[in-house]
Amino acid sequence: MTLEADRTVGSDAQRWAYPLLLVLCGVALGVSGVPAPLYGLYETVWHLTPLATTIVFAVYAVAALAAVLISGRISDVVGRKPVLLGALIAMIAGLGVFLVADNMTLLLVARAIHGAAVGSIVVVAAAALLDLRPQHGVRSGQLSGVAFNIGMTVAIVGSAVLAQYAPHPLRTPYAVVAVFCAILGVGVVALRETHTVRQSGPIRISKPAVAQDIRSDFWFSAIGAMASWSVLGVLLSLYPSLASHQTHIDNLLFGGGVVGVTAFAAAMAQLAATRVPAHRAAIAGDVGMAVTLVLTVPVLLTHSWPLVFVAAALLGATFGLGFGGSLRHLSHVVPADQRGETMSAFYVLAYTAMAVPTLLAGWAATRWDLATVFPWFAAAVALACLTAAVIGARSLQAQNQGPA
Repeated sequence: MTLEADRTVGSDAQRWAYPLLLVLCGVALGVSGVPAPLYGLYETVWHLTPLATTIVFAVYAVAALAAVLISGRISDVVGRKPVLLGALIAMIAGLGVFLVADNMTLLLVARAIHGAAVGSIVVVAAAALLDLRPQHGVRSGQLSGVAFNIGMTVAIVGSAVLAQYAPHPLRTPYAVVAVFCAILGVGVVALRETHTVRQSGPIRISKPAVAQDIRSDFWFSAIGAMASWSVLGVLLSLYPSLASHQTHIDNLLFGGGVVGVTAFAAAMAQLAATRVPAHRAAIAGDVGMAVTLVLTVPVLLTHSWPLVFVAAALLGATFGLGFGGSLRHLSHVVPADQRGETMSAFYVLAYTAMAVPTLLAGWAATRWDLATVFPWFAAAVALACLTAAVIGARSLQAQNQGPA
């Protein structure tokens, strides 16, 4: 039997494998977002500073980056299923650490475990989806992005509801999510290996590199992604507390709802932009994020919770267009034989942009009020978004003026 025939038989026998992998992607990103509504509680109960909160978040980003750089190569050698199963077990273990955590050290351990697990699932599940439907790479990438945001929406809002209304607010959300992960694990155990041809050789970290002829396109995509993930970092770590403080609403569901609305709007924008050229969608998203970030500052000053939700939805929609379009555009232009090294460079910058500005914002919030820090952060990220849009517009103009 040929390799293609074997793949076809496998996909026919397990038609549920593709949606299972998408659900796994959503659950993984959902797990990463579960603590977001709880950081305010940790700060209150454990007397943590905003800097401590952002350090906990940054540890996740660093661990995820390390996993992104090596997990794909490991799955090429040993197969997709063992890596996915190991990552899922690690996610459940990290939830167990959260369950017993009573100090910041254990929070750091739990977030590091989750960073490595989620980073591995993001990369290896994407490869497995491509194994199953090799002709639909762009579509799989788009559906993965939607799954990420839907997973974060459900997990963050669910975590906020449980923390607000169920007993043991710093325990119950993790226990419930762990049950879902265990159920999902049954499907992963039953999953057939999608990678039928093993690669030999040592397991190495993918070396980040970008070919000279796509550098303009790369920097357009990378700066857009960096700006987007800078927003995401602060949105998941500090923004819920800030929104609650500015609107005088002391309810965890409100803070979680703000982040949930943002994530859901991002998913819907990515779906709606299916027919929009990636380059144009990214430019529109970058400009939209810049405008929305600037508008968020006076919105917070109004202390109006409906306006905060409107701003969150607009920020999510433009985030979905900006990051989704940037990633789709890079996928279109990167040569097939340079995908590994190019995507490594892309994610190094993206995860760095998530961790470093978040740490800086957390540090600044220990010296000044977070409401004072946020406008400066918003202005800096808005400038980065506009820079990405200008680079994109110039490269698009150069393409249009190219030889007919």
